[in-house]
Amino acid sequence: MPIFEFKCLKCEDFFEILVMSKDEKTEMKCPSCDSENFERVLSTTNHSVSDGASEKNQKGTSQTRKCSSGSCTTYEIPGHTR
Repeated sequence: MPIFEFKCLKCEDFFEILVMSKDEKTEMKCPSCDSENFERVLSTTNHSVSDGASEKNQKGTSQTRKCSSGSCTTYEIPGHTR
């Protein structure tokens, strides 16, 4: 059951749609403005592997936005990036 993330091209809000199965009809419109004009965006993921010594004092950040379930939070955890 994947969750797809979209950006509305009319109001620029981000929202998510949970797809239960490929045969199920899913309402595809922005929950904020009812527009059917949107694009799928790549959801970000972060992970960190560390011994904790060099990154002990760094703090993560978060971003909260509206989504179909109310509000969604994305966390950015400090660590090495590729």
